[in-house]
Amino acid sequence: MPLRAALLAPLLSLAIALPAPAQERPAFSSDAIRADVTFLADDLLEGRDGGTRGYDIAARYVAARFTALGLEQIVPGSWYQPVTLAVATLEKDSPARLTIGGRAFDNGGDVVIGAFGREPKQGLEAGAVFVGYGLQSAREKIDDYAGLDLRGKWAVALSGSPVGMPSEIGAHLAAEKAQAAQKAGAIGLVTIPSAAMLARMPWERLRERAGDPSVGWMQPDGQLYVRTPGIRGSAYAHGAAAEALLAGSGRTLAAIRAEAGKKGGRPKGFALKPMIRLDRTSSVAIAPSSNVLAVLPGSDPALAGEYVLLMAHLDHVGVKPDTPGKDKIHNGAMDNASGVATMMAVAKAFAESGTRLKRPILFAAVTAEEDGLLGSQYLAKNPVLPEGGKLVGVVNLDMPILTYDFQDVVAFGAEHSTLGPIVEKAAKSEGVVLSPDPLPAEGLFTRSDHYRFVEEGVPSVFLMTGFAGPGKAAFEHFLKTDYHKPSDQIDLPFHWEAAAKFARVNYAIAREIADAAEAPRWYEGDFFGDAFAPGQAKAKP
Repeated sequence: MPLRAALLAPLLSLAIALPAPAQERPAFSSDAIRADVTFLADDLLEGRDGGTRGYDIAARYVAARFTALGLEQIVPGSWYQPVTLAVATLEKDSPARLTIGGRAFDNGGDVVIGAFGREPKQGLEAGAVFVGYGLQSAREKIDDYAGLDLRGKWAVALSGSPVGMPSEIGAHLAAEKAQAAQKAGAIGLVTIPSAAMLARMPWERLRERAGDPSVGWMQPDGQLYVRTPGIRGSAYAHGAAAEALLAGSGRTLAAIRAEAGKKGGRPKGFALKPMIRLDRTSSVAIAPSSNVLAVLPGSDPALAGEYVLLMAHLDHVGVKPDTPGKDKIHNGAMDNASGVATMMAVAKAFAESGTRLKRPILFAAVTAEEDGLLGSQYLAKNPVLPEGGKLVGVVNLDMPILTYDFQDVVAFGAEHSTLGPIVEKAAKSEGVVLSPDPLPAEGLFTRSDHYRFVEEGVPSVFLMTGFAGPGKAAFEHFLKTDYHKPSDQIDLPFHWEAAAKFARVNYAIAREIADAAEAPRWYEGDFFGDAFAPGQAKAKP
């Protein structure tokens, strides 16, 4: 044996005997994340409002990044899933108004009325019934319509849900009021803000929305998608308009609100005496947009049809000419360029790791979240997966506050499914704690894009940086000072190393879900699993 070979032989034997090194964690570049946020929040993109040129530029940028990473297209021959938006606007020369018992209330005063794309010109008049909170749920043994005749009439309901009801259940039922009204035979819904709602959103802020466009999406057959075709009119009523609704009933608005303000308070319904008439004229414009989609195939043939969705909304609120001050562009750096940049950083880490996950991951930058979770709803209702494929879990990244070195994360909805322990384990591997929902009264689980997939029965979480240490103050400061304002731009005090850490945490979460022996499952007895996935196998809590 040559001398060199004799010297190397023991070393080779030792190397063979040693265990293989653990998989190396990928590096996450804070500068790369900063570059993505900087571009997406640039004035050139004019706030990335869905259906505008600025959004389309952002979509091209994301698609180019997916191309560079070597990801695959899930839509044959394209990075884009077309989403045609329909934007309805009230005609200014024909002011919208609500007439109650012969007394007219103009839009923007004591009533708030939006545009309506399905009937360009409306004069909708009918009797009305007060329906309390207007909730229905067989599971929760609630039926505010019991014993009331709503056929062909307006339903008049308090906003929100009873004090003391679990917040996420209450938020879901409150969001389903139009469905409940339609089921009862109503043709319209007038909402009276509760005291709790007005504490969070004063009427002055709510009426600023009077006349805002109403945005929907067109189905592949060219028809406007409508969840409640039987509900032809809707409005908010406050002050004198709300009092006019109750005229002659023997009940006052103050008494109803006082009853509703007590724990478990549920004002009963009763017929109203005044007739209600809604007049409005709307015009509709078509605005093409798109979701940007890419897939990273899995390695296990037995799990090839089980997709994990990692998503973030790409749009923001655009240019607002009525915004005070010189700057009218709402750049949306934190909301949600930061979420999109995080998603792309995770995609890059997986693409460059050289190690395939067992399950495929679908990456989605979706449109029109700010208009009502529309892009995600379109994707949920119009799946792009190949035949036999299904989504098994969703992680949604929406407005992580990246101005501090966070020590915990919040996965809204974690308690509803086995995604909770999965997220907790992954976060712990990065030295980060999973904290419970710090804002249960807000019902945030029902208010972002993942919820459109919950409605299709898919276990989902919405991930944000947590409230530990300086987190709570940072979140509250952003909401008060920068949320949906031109100041949400790149000169915010971003902590870019924290941004890289947030990406590492999400990489670990996606990896844990994709490589788990079992797909995520709803827990037995969970409200959302029972409501949206009654036939699916459940896990023990």
